[in-house]
Amino acid sequence: MNEPDIAIEEESNDLPPPTAVGEAQESTRAAGQDGQNEHAQIEGKKRTSKFVLANFPTSLILAYQSFGVVYGDLSTSPLYVYRSIFIGKLQNHQNPETIFGAFSLIFWTLTLIPLLKYVILLLSADDNGEGGTFALYSLLCRHGKFSLLPNQQAADEELSAYKYGPPGQSSSSVSVKRFLEKHKKLRTALLLVVLLGAGMVIGDGVVTPAMSVLSSVSGLEAAHKGLPQGGVRSLSCIILVGLFALQHCGTHKWNPKILLALSPHYIIKFFGQTGRDGWISLGGVLLAITGTEAMFADLGHFSACSIRIAFLFLVYPCLVVQYMGQAAFLSKNIQEIPNSFYGSIPDSVFWPVFVIATLASIVGSQAIISATFSIIKQCHALGCFPRVKVVHTSKQIHGQIYIPEINWILMILTLAVALGFKDTTAIGNAYGLAVMSVMFITTFLMALVMVIVWQRSIILAVGFLLFFWFIEASYLVAAFIKVPQGGWVSLVLSFIFMSVMFVWHYGTRRKYNFDLHNKVPLKWILGLGPSLGIVRVPGIGLIYSELATGVPAIFSHFVTNLPAFHKVLVFVCVKSVPVPYVSPEERFLIGRICPRPYRMYRCIVRYGYKDLQGDDGNFENQLIQSIAEFIQMEAVEPQFSSPDSVSYDGRMAVISSRSFESGSSLIVSEMEEFGLSNSIQSSKSITLRSLRSAYDDENPQMRRRHVRFQIPQSPGMDPSVRDELLELIQAKEAGVAYIMGHSYIKARRSSSFLKKLVIDFGYSFLRKNCRGPAVALHIPHISLIEVGMIYHV
Repeated sequence: MNEPDIAIEEESNDLPPPTAVGEAQESTRAAGQDGQNEHAQIEGKKRTSKFVLANFPTSLILAYQSFGVVYGDLSTSPLYVYRSIFIGKLQNHQNPETIFGAFSLIFWTLTLIPLLKYVILLLSADDNGEGGTFALYSLLCRHGKFSLLPNQQAADEELSAYKYGPPGQSSSSVSVKRFLEKHKKLRTALLLVVLLGAGMVIGDGVVTPAMSVLSSVSGLEAAHKGLPQGGVRSLSCIILVGLFALQHCGTHKWNPKILLALSPHYIIKFFGQTGRDGWISLGGVLLAITGTEAMFADLGHFSACSIRIAFLFLVYPCLVVQYMGQAAFLSKNIQEIPNSFYGSIPDSVFWPVFVIATLASIVGSQAIISATFSIIKQCHALGCFPRVKVVHTSKQIHGQIYIPEINWILMILTLAVALGFKDTTAIGNAYGLAVMSVMFITTFLMALVMVIVWQRSIILAVGFLLFFWFIEASYLVAAFIKVPQGGWVSLVLSFIFMSVMFVWHYGTRRKYNFDLHNKVPLKWILGLGPSLGIVRVPGIGLIYSELATGVPAIFSHFVTNLPAFHKVLVFVCVKSVPVPYVSPEERFLIGRICPRPYRMYRCIVRYGYKDLQGDDGNFENQLIQSIAEFIQMEAVEPQFSSPDSVSYDGRMAVISSRSFESGSSLIVSEMEEFGLSNSIQSSKSITLRSLRSAYDDENPQMRRRHVRFQIPQSPGMDPSVRDELLELIQAKEAGVAYIMGHSYIKARRSSSFLKKLVIDFGYSFLRKNCRGPAVALHIPHISLIEVGMIYHV
């Protein structure tokens, strides 16, 4: 059966002229909002020491759980590091001295990058407990106008999660921020750098499973037969602890002089003997720190304290001892370098180690795949990735998600890599390039955070940047040399995903700018009068738009082509803000667009880039309650009483959901029912009832919550407020319709060939093949009205 959607399609060039009235920015806040954030920060500092002591047992539990999720990839590196180092021309330098030097390189690499850079420094740059490349980017966007999507509002800065860093601004912070804000090309370059890092992480999610699994089974002659299948995260702790515990079997009986290799003197001797061949082998050394980025990226699932405890007291010493044990063994058994890991394992524990290593590889692979899902969700929230289906796999653990489309794409690409290369040498080259590229980008973003967010001196930030860039550039250049030997895989994968993200962001930004410059003038609406020049029918019309200010162009299309509109109109904007989470108390921002008789409101629903936009079936009821609270607040707050009509669509207030419980303007009674809603059952339209019946027949198990609102008996309530609340309730009982734009984006004829290629082919292709906005926003299809438009951008 065809869905009863309404599609109106015409050229957008027939819109009313762009508004010349400077519509006011949202600047009003809820009463008492000012000063709360600063007070909360002061109180938080007073409770810090008590909080740390009280939560120390929790940190130990989280540290225990992090072994599989955070350190699954890092712990499997010993399976293939030495084999990857001593390949190619370095095979001619296989002797005890170079093995000692290789271990010294591994030790100091583990010490300087995972320990010093990540554990000590980078874990302190969290965004309200969240880490990763986009967390650093969101911090920068909050402290400067670096975002290319112009949907920021003054009210967003009052979110409790928005404030970060010391109060005030240093001169160096201001100068760097203004320099970046002034040059759009630099802000575009900053976004490209972030997208490149995200693309490398996604590419890492393709290469890691192939690399880890192939390495774990390399000790068997019968390659893929009889391998354990699957892996349960709850077993990850036992698996990894067992892997670390059994490594000491290869450390005490071969060459005690390996302890001398802790001195960096052996690094000098290593390069003195191997020369350029040794420098190229750094591409194999950097595999020892693969998975380090997970310590920062997975920060939101754990805590900085728990990750530091796990790394300092178990992971770091166990890894050092393990690499030391392999080096001691190899110094006496040079011929075992191709099978360094399993060769160093005594025969008596070979099979237990094999099983543990295989399961650990599976757990590590699952961890990086989950991290890939998370970063794609963050990219989408910040307008840099097409809409995809996000499935929340756990109701207890916040943030565990699954994206079916991405999962199958990763599976196909991983199988192609594993079957195409068949061994770990070429895969390791791609693996190392992806890992080091992400680290290189993270160092750059961290330096910007030190200046702009932490407000440290530029000299300190430049020192941090040059010190770690000098180390990482050595590894990165060595990895780039191996591009023809497999490193090209990471470049190709990152370029593909980066292109998809940038094309989507560019198209989204062009569409938003078109809507912004073609808003319906407020004077034009006021000239129509409260009836809008048409019949106002019972019901509520929710007009969805990406605009945070102004009236979208689809409104004029609807008014021009249909002779009726709903009695109550609410312009809804669902937007993401550069914070990880927005508390439910701050989610709704409510305002009025026109004078009271027009019954036109605006609702901005704000989500963070880590928030779950679930379908709880209660959005309509929360919206009605929020508008009711705003109507009553407007009657008593002086800032909402200005008679100037031009200032409408600028005064908005945060409506806390706590007010619904403490004392709402409406009395709420609810019941659960199956099938038709009361508003449809009582409708006079036989057609509407039959359509609804057919829709419910197709969805027999759908449970609906029917909520009835009543106005409390309050003798002190203003009569005009009571009348408006009564009309709101009657409109809700009459039914709710969802109105959205169905847009077609085309490049102008005068556009360049590259722009036409990006818009007409790339962006249009992505829009046609991603999830529709109605599905992503959980809008009931039976109540959807689509207004078609063609955008010439």
